[in-house]
Amino acid sequence: MTNSRLQKVAAAAWRIRRYALRMGEVQGQGYIGQALGYADVLATAFSDAVCFRAADPEWEGRDRFLLSHGHYAIAYYAALLEAGIIPQEELETYGSDDSRLPMSGMATYTPAMEMSGGSLGQGLSIAVGMALGLKQKQSASWVYNSMSDGELDEGSTWEAAMSAAHYGLNNLITLVDVNKQQADGDSRKILGFEPLHEKWAAFGWLVQRVDGNDLPAVIAAFDKAKSDVGERPRVILCDTLMGKGVPFLETRDKNHFIRVDPDEWQQAIALLDANKPEGVLQ
Repeated sequence: MTNSRLQKVAAAAWRIRRYALRMGEVQGQGYIGQALGYADVLATAFSDAVCFRAADPEWEGRDRFLLSHGHYAIAYYAALLEAGIIPQEELETYGSDDSRLPMSGMATYTPAMEMSGGSLGQGLSIAVGMALGLKQKQSASWVYNSMSDGELDEGSTWEAAMSAAHYGLNNLITLVDVNKQQADGDSRKILGFEPLHEKWAAFGWLVQRVDGNDLPAVIAAFDKAKSDVGERPRVILCDTLMGKGVPFLETRDKNHFIRVDPDEWQQAIALLDANKPEGVLQ
């Protein structure tokens, strides 16, 4: 892995976090903890791994990226801003009436939003259908399904996992944000899901588990998922820290949905800026 490649992804991750904070400031609240924690995964996807055309989000040859956890929309919009799919002037419209950036991901509103992800547990099933369809068309495109650990509570997720292995969907990569938190509390206490590596492997998947905030590890995991020659779907389990990059948000007991005092938004951005990667332009 070259230094220039790593620096490129690190710069993208920093900007994605900054975009998310700026959108959060527009509404004064939101799923900021997830956006900050998952930024390294999204940066790797949209600055390094996913094939797309910014000017043509519906290009047939694109990779499909599904946001199953629709409440991560603020994080995804930040990635689309970084990718140039959404112009930066739309950032200030986040969550507003008639905006293309509603607070939950909706395919009818936003370019490059492949599905409306309001009900958790639906994305992997849709991804299986897309991946199967692309294989039948002999397409070289990948399908990425991004989901939360809370979706592991859903039976439909495991039915889809079994189907993906049955059909040998080696063009499907699932990304699971294991941040160990959902609306009702600690995900592991709501419905225990460990051991995750062994469970996915038992369903016939190529499994990797990485620190989702360790950029070299995340980039390497994407590389391995795409280069494996096996006739099996791939999953990357990403252990992330909610609020990553803003210490006072990292340590909050409950940060599934964050309300931040007006003066704290600029504090958060200042803390992020203090650790801006060297040579990065805003």
